[in-house]
Amino acid sequence: MPRTADHEERRSQIAAAVCQLIAEAGLDAVTIARTAATAGMSVGLVQHYFRSKDEMLLHAFRTVTARVRHRAEDRIRAGVAHQRPIAHVMAGVLAELVPLDETRRAEFRVTRAFAGRALDAPALAEVDVETARQLRADVARAVHNGKECGEVPPELDPWPAAVRLTAVAEGLAAQVYRDPDGVNELSAAELAASVLTTELATVFTGECRQYAGTTRNQGAGDAPNTRETRDPGDTGRARGTSPEDTNRTGGGTG
Repeated sequence: MPRTADHEERRSQIAAAVCQLIAEAGLDAVTIARTAATAGMSVGLVQHYFRSKDEMLLHAFRTVTARVRHRAEDRIRAGVAHQRPIAHVMAGVLAELVPLDETRRAEFRVTRAFAGRALDAPALAEVDVETARQLRADVARAVHNGKECGEVPPELDPWPAAVRLTAVAEGLAAQVYRDPDGVNELSAAELAASVLTTELATVFTGECRQYAGTTRNQGAGDAPNTRETRDPGDTGRARGTSPEDTNRTGGGTG
């Protein structure tokens, strides 16, 4: 067990070094030698874990997309624990795509670099497509569950709604990355909160019957339309689920 854990730790260190190089200087800056130097290990040790640069890049792409997904799942679990409505959960989940801090800016640069390379690299393209499909399925599941609890109109088709919501989040991410200072006196965080909550409100138009008439553990600062300068993900750490309902929102949102 310790040896397996050590192997995984080494692979994680290498993936982190690859992502650091991409975030700082672009994908073309990645070589096995530079990765080894950044990770603080020998070239031979890197080659022990990855037979080629392409294999190393593929692992790094999977690692960074998994990291974003895990944070989204953390938000879902927090929402379950605090009985947030599904729309609040999804505000947090979608905000994980938006580069509102240094971590997410670096991740955005890395994932976009990989997506560009994926145009000519089938293995990377497969990861890119699967990542998009997982997100879309999570959002569609959240919309479906919103229909069951009363937050979403019963006639609404979850899949077109999921495509629209993910497209808005991805477009917003690109806008915020290019112009991190915000727009028209709105900070980037305020802008993201406004865009995400407005778009979600067109889908999640009702109130969850499960929690109707109950007192939710939600402070005034948690309102999704708050004008505070805060990350919209912090306003939407999750909504609308019971402990046995982790799947009501997305990756648990269904």
